[in-house]
Amino acid sequence: MIRIGLTGGIGSGKSVVASLLQTYGIPIYIADQESKKLLQTSPAIREQLITLLGNSIYEENRLNRQRMASLIFNDAKLLKKVNNIIHPQVASHFNTWAKRQNTEFTVLESAILFESGFTQYVDISLMVYAPMELRIKRTVIRDNTTETEVLQRIKNQLPDEEKKEYADYIINNDDNQALIPQTQKILASLSGEYNSGKV
Repeated sequence: MIRIGLTGGIGSGKSVVASLLQTYGIPIYIADQESKKLLQTSPAIREQLITLLGNSIYEENRLNRQRMASLIFNDAKLLKKVNNIIHPQVASHFNTWAKRQNTEFTVLESAILFESGFTQYVDISLMVYAPMELRIKRTVIRDNTTETEVLQRIKNQLPDEEKKEYADYIINNDDNQALIPQTQKILASLSGEYNSGKV
C-alpha cells in the first residue's frame, strides 16, 4: 500500500482532488475533520489540554472551541503546545485507520501536511497548486468572505512556493490544466513504482 499525503493552500482545490481520488476507490483520511472528532473523544487529548489550558476548556463534556481559539490566537508558543498534543494523536489515529484499509493507495489529506510533521507517516507527498489570485477569488466566493480575511488566512499557512519544494508530486489546478489526466498520470506512475519495489 502507498500512503499519499495530499496538501494544498486555502483555495487551491485540495478537496476537489481528494473527491476525485475517492472516485477511484481510494480511501481518504481528512485530518482536519478527524482532529475535530478526536478533540471531543480522545481521553489523552482531553487530559493534556485540561492540564495545559485549565478545566474550563471543556464544558459539559464538550471542548470550548471559542475559549481555546482566544487563548492561542496571539500566542504562538501556546499554539505550538496545543498542536504538539493534537498532531501525534491524529497521526496515531491515521496509522490505525490506514492499516485497516485493503487498497493499493490511501490518502491523508491535510492543509498542514508539512508543518505538522505528518509527512513521516506517508510515502509520497502530493500538492495541489493554484495561483494566488485564483485562490483568493475562489475562497472569497466559497466562504462569502473578504479578500483581506482570505489573505490573513493564507499568511498563517506555509507559503505555496515553499510547499512546492517539499512536494514529491504537484497537480496544477489553475483552470487551464485538466485535473483528471494529471491525477491519473501520477497514480499510474506511483502504481508502477510500487510494483517495481521503488516505493
